[in-house]
Amino acid sequence: MKALAIAALAAATFAIGGCQENLGAGPQLNVVSGYIQMGATPDRPAVGYFTVEGGPQPVELVAVTADLAQRVEMHESVRENGVVTMKPLARAAVPAKGRLEFKPGGKHLMIWHINGAAVRAGKLPMAFVFTDNNNDRILFDMPIKPAPDASAADHGGMDHDADKAADAAKQ
Repeated sequence: MKALAIAALAAATFAIGGCQENLGAGPQLNVVSGYIQMGATPDRPAVGYFTVEGGPQPVELVAVTADLAQRVEMHESVRENGVVTMKPLARAAVPAKGRLEFKPGGKHLMIWHINGAAVRAGKLPMAFVFTDNNNDRILFDMPIKPAPDASAADHGGMDHDADKAADAAKQ
C-alpha cells in the first residue's frame, strides 16, 4: 500500500512539473480574429482582414488558402507618389509575441469567387500557412459580411480587378 501511495505521489509531481513546463512556453501562434467583406457584385473579389498573434518565435505567413474559393491572394496597399496602389505579397512577418494585422488601407486578402454554400453559411474556412520548422497551418473560419452599398464597395478607391485597372490606364 505504501509503495502505491509513493508511486501516486511521484506521478502527481511529474504531472505538475509537465504543466509548469507548458506554462513557461509563452503564447502560441494563432489567428485571433478576422472577417471577409463581399464585393459589390459577383464579378468583384471579396476582401479579407484578420489578426495573427505571434508565438515564441518569429515566423512568416506565406499563404492563405480556401478550398471553397477560386483564388486567394495576399496584397498590400501602398502610397507611391501620392497614388494608392496595390502590390501582391509573397510573405508577411509575424514577430515573436507580436501581431500581424491585415486591415483596411494596408495588408489584405483578395478572394475571388467564394462558393455560394459558404456565403449562405456566413463563413469561409481558411488555412493560414506559416514558415517554421513544420510549415504550420492554422484553420480559421472567416465570417462573411455582405457587400456594402455599391458607392462604398471599391475598397478605398482601388480597383482590384487588373483588367479594369489596365483599361482605365489606357484612357
